[in-house]
Amino acid sequence: MEQTQIHATQIGDEGARIVFLHGLFGQGKNFTRIAKALTPQYTSLLVDLPNHGRSEWTDRVDYIDLTDRVAQFLRSGFAADSPVHVVGHSMGGKVAMVLALRHPQVVDRLVVADIAPRHSESAGQFEHLLDSLKSLELSSIRRRGDADDQLRPLVPDDAVRGFLLQNLRSSPDGFRWQANLDLLRDSLIPIAGFPQIEATFDHPVLWLAGERSDYITDADRPEMERLFPRMTYVVIKNAGHWLHSDQPEAFTSALRVFLSTQRWQ
Repeated sequence: MEQTQIHATQIGDEGARIVFLHGLFGQGKNFTRIAKALTPQYTSLLVDLPNHGRSEWTDRVDYIDLTDRVAQFLRSGFAADSPVHVVGHSMGGKVAMVLALRHPQVVDRLVVADIAPRHSESAGQFEHLLDSLKSLELSSIRRRGDADDQLRPLVPDDAVRGFLLQNLRSSPDGFRWQANLDLLRDSLIPIAGFPQIEATFDHPVLWLAGERSDYITDADRPEMERLFPRMTYVVIKNAGHWLHSDQPEAFTSALRVFLSTQRWQ
């Protein structure tokens, strides 16, 4: 496989190493606050997944291909000498799971945030969100506030709208989308799915769920436990799907305890 140009930002320069993988529409920088709170005990790598942020666009999206590209990138640098801890949220959580199952030599401890290894035929709210972004008339936008005004009737939640508009970038030719919206929109079914992998990951795994989120159900638990038999399940109170943003202190505390406690050896 030809190496994909993946952008990542490192925070810290000592201690155990952690890789953070964001969700759909996200960027590595979404974990900046968490990574800074974990210094100096940990060094974090905030990855922009392909087709997001400043990473290269690809011609398709599926979890096997995406994960193999991330594994190749990590082996060439951050995880070249030894396995690293991996934290993944939502779509990034699925990448993290597949990474652990397909490339277990890269992953030490795994943290999955508010997503399950489930294959779904529904893209849920993401279809609406992507269609909303694609409907913006970029040629008429002169400042970021114009985009916010256009998007507000379609996405009234200020926090969600602000998160989505992080993908909008100014260029000499006007505003453009940094994320590969067309490909992501065409790939929503594979993104909502999960590949069939005949493997298990026998290292410690922490599963974090938002109390106000429905992304993980009781029906998901048997498959979670089959693939990751050493998993621990924790619910973060007063948090929705974006739990690291809703409750950053609780999220950071859970990471610290899990990554440092010997009982998970």
